[in-house]
Amino acid sequence: MKLSELLSVIQPLDIQGATDIEIADIAIDSRQVKNGTLFIAVPGTQVDGHQFIPKALEQGAAAIVYSNPEALSANRTSDVTFIRVADSECVVGPLAHHFFGDPTEKLDLIGVTGTNGKTTIATLLYNIFRAFGYKCGLCSTVCNYIDGEAIPTAHTTPDPITLNKLLGRMADEGCRYAFMEVSSHSVAQHRIAGLTFKGGLFTNLTRDHLDYHKTVEAYRDAKKAFFDALPADAFVVTNADDKNGLFMTQNTKAAVKTYSLRTMADFRARILEEGFDGMELSINDREVFVQFIGRFNVSNLLAVYGAAVCLGKSPEDVLVVLSTLKPVNGRFETIRSKEGVTAIVDYAHTPDALDNVLATINEILKKPGQCITVCGAGGNRDKGKRPLMAQSAVRASDRVIITSDNPRFEEPQDIINDMLAGITSAEDKRKVLSIVDRREAIRTACAMAQPGDVILIAGKGHEDYQDVKGVKHHFDDHEVVREAFGL
Repeated sequence: MKLSELLSVIQPLDIQGATDIEIADIAIDSRQVKNGTLFIAVPGTQVDGHQFIPKALEQGAAAIVYSNPEALSANRTSDVTFIRVADSECVVGPLAHHFFGDPTEKLDLIGVTGTNGKTTIATLLYNIFRAFGYKCGLCSTVCNYIDGEAIPTAHTTPDPITLNKLLGRMADEGCRYAFMEVSSHSVAQHRIAGLTFKGGLFTNLTRDHLDYHKTVEAYRDAKKAFFDALPADAFVVTNADDKNGLFMTQNTKAAVKTYSLRTMADFRARILEEGFDGMELSINDREVFVQFIGRFNVSNLLAVYGAAVCLGKSPEDVLVVLSTLKPVNGRFETIRSKEGVTAIVDYAHTPDALDNVLATINEILKKPGQCITVCGAGGNRDKGKRPLMAQSAVRASDRVIITSDNPRFEEPQDIINDMLAGITSAEDKRKVLSIVDRREAIRTACAMAQPGDVILIAGKGHEDYQDVKGVKHHFDDHEVVREAFGL
């Protein structure tokens, strides 16, 4: 693509050099620059991309986009075009979108945002529309997919270049729809800038990522900005049961639909019967059995149902497919021992998510069966939620084992101590064990459990690793449970 054509989607403040040159690639990482690349110097949260302009020039960059005026005087060379913009972070998305063929003009992109439920909703929508016979793409925490091809993922929402390259491949390979988790980071860091969304879904909002956003209000406002930017021909499906559900849609131009388990809404549901094998639901006065458990999953299924209807599918057809779907990897997955102990592996890693999962277990659990919870908290993340998570676990469990999650660059025992600080009463303290080794903690819970008990193993869900001191060691909660159960 000609540089002049590429620059047509942004508003440069200054251009030094030729614009009729061919651009072979686009990069924000100087290590990925080769001959003919447009390098965009982004001031990141850890390092400033402007300091890597010399490296990009050495690697063969044909043009440089920058926002720090000093970059030109320090690096100017006559055979490379320099383009100054007001904010280089903001232009990466539009430039990448145009470079990779404006993919969201060729497929319908649906974004899902909120604290909990994003992965389940995006994945179920992907599965439903594939069941309807469409080629679809998925961009999620667990894995990205181009129709049936798995593309490994490192972030909930990738950087703009990786994301647009992925969407471009989806469009090129004939995908009709793409379903995408939209994280608060991706909005705040303009990773989704330049994309056109056909629809947006809001799940819920509770405390999370305050290590980055600092306040709940800033976290909430990052989510809201996604809906503020939706075009008039898009739709929103929002959770009327969450106090932020209607706040999110206050300034959107999109058509708004609501879903609820508690109040009047466009999409409504009631639980008629439930057990550890699934639920009988009434959705908009139509009955359906689903292989999911818990009120939080009813909410997720309602969001999926609402989005599918907004995309033109008949309610009856959507319910038929919903009845065939299974839970997403690491989201309330059940494993039964031969002796009648049920283990549930779930990604719950916030106080609210733990509350929801434990409430579901206790609604179904038949006494004298007990609930044993194994949980931890991630290192180098929001420390304020650690005591709250311990309180959630103790409040709704008969026994609790606090252990390691992904300690990252913190000492596991320090994280455990932060959690234990939330448990103050002598009665609650008697419920709690702390075992640093996660494998041993899960084995202990399995050995402790009696027939009819339920073990919740929370925090990692689909993850098959533990992040320790920058190294990802293989670790899968499912494998440890099956080994302990002798399966």
